[in-house]
Amino acid sequence: MMEQGQLEKVMGLIINAGNAKSDAMEAIQAAKKGDFSLAKEKLQAADQALLEAHHAQTELLTAEAQGEALELTLLVVHSQDHLMTSITFNDLAKEMVELYQRMAA
Repeated sequence: MMEQGQLEKVMGLIINAGNAKSDAMEAIQAAKKGDFSLAKEKLQAADQALLEAHHAQTELLTAEAQGEALELTLLVVHSQDHLMTSITFNDLAKEMVELYQRMAA
């Protein structure tokens, strides 16, 4: 069974990665409507959420490097998958917002 502290970090990673992906999607939708100020805000929020997710991941990696075993569960695998998908989606959202800005100019 996963230790409570580890579970909290894994869940924080999932939640923040999910928030980042949602913010990135909202940025695309705002840019699509021509609201580039909101799109920028949403991209900044996505970046902040990804930073928080990275902090949780770093804490898990540091603990493991210090000899604290992390049980490899489907939840842990999901958290890493969620983070990587969110990073990729955020990168794509930035490109799409820029493309919408160019099209509007």
